[in-house]
Amino acid sequence: MTSLSTHVLDTGTGLPAAGLEVSVEMLVDGEWVGHGAGATDVNGRIVEFGMEFGTGTYRLRFDTGSYGNSFYPEVAISIKIDAGEDHYHVPLLLSPFGYSTYKGS
Repeated sequence: MTSLSTHVLDTGTGLPAAGLEVSVEMLVDGEWVGHGAGATDVNGRIVEFGMEFGTGTYRLRFDTGSYGNSFYPEVAISIKIDAGEDHYHVPLLLSPFGYSTYKGS
């Protein structure tokens, strides 16, 4: 089973982004289909979305507007998953006027 996790840090405050809603979608026949959702914990993490991820293209949608970011109301990150790997970690560094992401470990 391939798993997916994320970690959101608010670089504007220097704190984890707790309570930020994140949804996961899978690209199926050219359409994005809901695959799951979660909210970051007090440490800004979603350790496990609680579902299996097969080979394919997925999109994490971070509801940054509800978190309080008025310039970026949403951050969407598309990734390709290879079911041959055990785990994928996609951190998001968020500030009021910018964001950055990378493939973590």
